[in-house]
Amino acid sequence: MGHRSCDLALELSSITKGFGGAQVLKGIDLAVRNGEFLSLVGMSGCGKSTLLRIIAGLESPDQGRLMIGGRDVTDVDPADRNLAMVFQSYALYPHMTVRENIATPLRMRRLRMAARLPLVGRLVPGRAAVLRDIDDAVKKAAEVLQIAPLLGRKPGQLSGGQRQRVALARALVRDPAAFLMDEPLSNLDAKLRAHMREELAALHRRLGTTFLYVTHDQVEAMTMSDRIALMEGGQIMQLGTPSELYERPANLTVARFIGTPAMNLLPAEVDGGGRIRLPGLATRLAAQGDRGALLPGPVTLGLRAEDLHLAPGGLPARVIRAEQHGADRYLTLEIPGCTRLVMRQYAGDAGIGAEASVEIGFAAERAHVFDAAGQRCITFVTEGVAA
Repeated sequence: MGHRSCDLALELSSITKGFGGAQVLKGIDLAVRNGEFLSLVGMSGCGKSTLLRIIAGLESPDQGRLMIGGRDVTDVDPADRNLAMVFQSYALYPHMTVRENIATPLRMRRLRMAARLPLVGRLVPGRAAVLRDIDDAVKKAAEVLQIAPLLGRKPGQLSGGQRQRVALARALVRDPAAFLMDEPLSNLDAKLRAHMREELAALHRRLGTTFLYVTHDQVEAMTMSDRIALMEGGQIMQLGTPSELYERPANLTVARFIGTPAMNLLPAEVDGGGRIRLPGLATRLAAQGDRGALLPGPVTLGLRAEDLHLAPGGLPARVIRAEQHGADRYLTLEIPGCTRLVMRQYAGDAGIGAEASVEIGFAAERAHVFDAAGQRCITFVTEGVAA
């Protein structure tokens, strides 16, 4: 996969999984580097949570191999994989204090069954020293997550954000080879999610440990990740940095998913002269791109909202809605006989509102062209808009 095994925290090869005759994972290959923050992102049902559970050992693959730190763990029990998982529900014990919740995985690992019993345990040699070490580890994790004042409380006395920190501290205290996180912020409100994104990113920077993060929220993936694996239908559609997925989507699936607002996608035709045609627009394409020269036939032209601009003599359109998104303002435009698209409005465009007639162009070098199969097939455009 282009990396030495010693440089990888996790390595998956040809992982497949089916349930009841439905193929959920279809030959997943993925290499996660040591210390990186990698997000698995996609719509519900794409297979991302199933993949995470296979890595954790909670599900077994039908085929394929899983390596952790260069060791084959495909058939190894979850407890022996040295991974820490943080669930969407936090999975805290309601009858235990925060201190006890965080300490539980260490008590289970370091104390024999007899040593964990309330009365008999006191007679086990060395138990007191182990408990002191566990308490020191709990305090250290609590300080890192800034929840030391909460150690005596129970989960029912905590806010959603505090419970999330407790779940993270319980994972952190194990000193795992990697953290596995399954939509850990989905139960929080929008403001708290934004705050916890910052905290998770800061925690990753401090620890330098591998994070594998599952989410359906592209904002979470784009703001925290070193790399993103976008999944659909049990396959990885594209693996790359957030900027790579945004600026160079490999196919229509990625183009539709990544970006707010979503990329504008316009049906078009390539004629025999190598020009892409929309009603009122013709643009000459470069002869060579990602997949070579374009053949005549239907294509899809992809344009980001920020790459559109007002251009006298350009594509005629009518403004049907203007929306304020904080500091940004977006115009929804209708192209006669074609489609709707969204354009970011800049300061110099003030005064344009609904029902206005405009003419638009686009940053030609930033256009995307997808072939009939939905694959990105050209790198750049050589000319701008021609009416």
